[in-house]
Amino acid sequence: MRVSTVVAKTSVQNGLNFSREPHARILLPDVSPSYATPLGAAFAGDSRDLMARLPEASVQLVFTSPPYALHFKKEYGNVHKDDYVDWFLGFGKEIFRLLRDDGSFVLNVGGSYNAGTPTRSVYHFKLLIALVEELGFHLAQECFWYNPAKMPAPAEWVTVRRVRIKDSVEYVWWLSKTPWPKANNRNVLKPYSKDMLRLNQRGVRETIRPSGHHINSSFVSVEAGGSIPPNVVEEEQAEAILKFGNNASNDQFTKRCKELGIKIHPARFPTSLPEFFIKLLTDEDDVVLDPFAGSNTTGVVSEQLARRWIAMDLSADYLEASKVRFPQVKN
Repeated sequence: MRVSTVVAKTSVQNGLNFSREPHARILLPDVSPSYATPLGAAFAGDSRDLMARLPEASVQLVFTSPPYALHFKKEYGNVHKDDYVDWFLGFGKEIFRLLRDDGSFVLNVGGSYNAGTPTRSVYHFKLLIALVEELGFHLAQECFWYNPAKMPAPAEWVTVRRVRIKDSVEYVWWLSKTPWPKANNRNVLKPYSKDMLRLNQRGVRETIRPSGHHINSSFVSVEAGGSIPPNVVEEEQAEAILKFGNNASNDQFTKRCKELGIKIHPARFPTSLPEFFIKLLTDEDDVVLDPFAGSNTTGVVSEQLARRWIAMDLSADYLEASKVRFPQVKN
């Protein structure tokens, strides 16, 4: 499709004020997108080739979830764990180049069992080490996504022999180009717990915990407007888990795809996951990139949060299906 302008005109959609910053489309002027929105564009093709066309230091945040290194093949494609690190480093080099100095690279990657035994692969740890030691990324923080909807697999070890427990946590590596990426945890504060509010009303006695931490009267202050989330965050109740279910079988996207007879990407993450990191690590008008976009959840959230965005995926069919998530794009 042709995009009539590369400047995002000031407009109001769904309560959002879109700016006059250059449209993200301008970063790939010689490539025709599958579709474009007021703030972003989706491109079908090998993201290594597409990213190589992006200008250096042009992206604030890369948020993505590539195919995991599972020992059984998935419909959307996945690389064997023995080859995974070498395969992904080709993408990692381009990501490092195009990130701004204060930019971040957030990588969601799941664990895997070794074939034939109830033991876990360490491929994702090897990948993390390679990204840091070979490519020069800094590990800003390791985070965790608790997905209560994950199936109890492998069935052989979990539900048949009953020698392992359900695996419901996935790793989210927050990496950065320099030790000082842009971040503001005030943008992701959680509501204070009832206990915290009660302590604030009552006050707290100054003391030193056995761990050596000094507790003073300011410990129960609520002036910040919310509590700082931990690196494992639960969306509603507990304070320790990034808990976002991933079993949306009847969401609007799924219903619309079924109505149109469009093939649905089988491994989507929930909108809450990119939303958390986009709020934490970017400001309005910043550019967000997802090189393994799939159903383009990252683009949808970026548009809603008034961030410019670029989505890439090898499958033109999956990107075509993702168009239904943008009301302003004609199908």
